[in-house]
Amino acid sequence: MDTPVRVLLVDDDPLVLTGLRIMLSGAPGLTVVGEAADGEQVVAAVAEHRPHVVLMDVRMPRLDGIAATRALRTGGADDPQVIVLTTFDADDTVARALRAGAAGYLLKHTEPERIVEAVHRAAVGEPVLSPAVARALMDRVAATTDHGAGAWDGAVD
Repeated sequence: MDTPVRVLLVDDDPLVLTGLRIMLSGAPGLTVVGEAADGEQVVAAVAEHRPHVVLMDVRMPRLDGIAATRALRTGGADDPQVIVLTTFDADDTVARALRAGAAGYLLKHTEPERIVEAVHRAAVGEPVLSPAVARALMDRVAATTDHGAGAWDGAVD
């Protein structure tokens, strides 16, 4: 991507927003274009700021990040990529976020360099997962013994 990646930050914790803004504003090739403190503000903030990537918290008042992610996934070419950035790594939360259309799932204790890298990767359409989340998903798939309808057969297209 030749132009700077436009990033919208969404978190109800002002300290987290400030930390992310400082961290990402200093990263080459990224521009923080706006912030929202609740999922209800996300659709309007995206319309106003036209980000390439949204870093989205999960648990927020009024409208959570998963519902807000779902609201952003219109199927349009201008839909931003959403990376869920949260402290919650429960399997069901990860699965719900990915089903809602999230392009990635990072834990807030992820190293700053990895968050910056993830934003760049998501902006060009690559999926991103925290290593701990990827490991948990891999372990879950490996433990699955269901060979019925819809089970993954191991074939790679």
